[in-house]
Amino acid sequence: MKRIFLFLLTNLAVVLVLGVVCSVLGVDRFLTQKGLNLPMLLAFSAVFGMGGAFISLAMSKWIAKRSTGAVVITQPSSAAESWLLATVEREARAAGIGVPEVAIYQAPEPNAFATGMSRNNALVAISSGLLQSMNQDEIEAVLGHEISHVANGDMVTLTLLQGVLNTFVIFLSRVVGYVVDSALQRGDNREGSVGIGYYITSIVTQILLGVLASMIVAWFSRQREFRADAGGAHLAGKRKMVAALERLKSIHEPSTLPQGMQAFGIAGGIKDWFASHPPLDVRIAALQNSA
Repeated sequence: MKRIFLFLLTNLAVVLVLGVVCSVLGVDRFLTQKGLNLPMLLAFSAVFGMGGAFISLAMSKWIAKRSTGAVVITQPSSAAESWLLATVEREARAAGIGVPEVAIYQAPEPNAFATGMSRNNALVAISSGLLQSMNQDEIEAVLGHEISHVANGDMVTLTLLQGVLNTFVIFLSRVVGYVVDSALQRGDNREGSVGIGYYITSIVTQILLGVLASMIVAWFSRQREFRADAGGAHLAGKRKMVAALERLKSIHEPSTLPQGMQAFGIAGGIKDWFASHPPLDVRIAALQNSA
């Protein structure tokens, strides 16, 4: 969950800041000098949409470390840390990627995530709660799952998808803002100028469309989880991967799912639309039925 949540939050913040800066610098006025210049607006949206997504990707490791308090293991201070480093290195080499940084962060819920710019510049972080609640076989499978996310290029693919969505969010929000502002002016002849209605409407619309775009990114993430589960089974063994998912299920059912673990897909309702992980039962069944 943390990988997707942090990326989406960073992306939303970056795109909003870029939008405000462009408004302050008068870029929006340039685009509306002689009516709304749609080709120029689309080009502007693509540059800032893709740029915002890749800035978010470039910041992903730094944001993850700062927001979770993750401490990268450089010199292992215990047998458990030595085992973690050795396991990640072995699985990374088996997956054909550069060895990621390995970090531990303090959190009671069992969780792990991988993020980074590329297959050879990644971070794998694991929570203290996961270390305490799982045995080595299960942790090995979880690490294999995260290594598979890196090997599959999920963060880069997600960034490309987010960039395309950003482009349409920026484009459509300004079109809506221009239409609303024109209606508010009611024929007032002020060619080349836009009013406060344009800025307010475009920002609000951008936020709303950004939320809808997040639902698409979450759907994409759910599909990639099945492939990462298969990768974890390949690196650590199918039995260990199934056992890790079963352990997560036993921890979180039948009790109410804490807010921080909604991404594991146990909660129902509208939250499922924003869940970055499918329900555990579905993941377990898919893995058990795989060849």
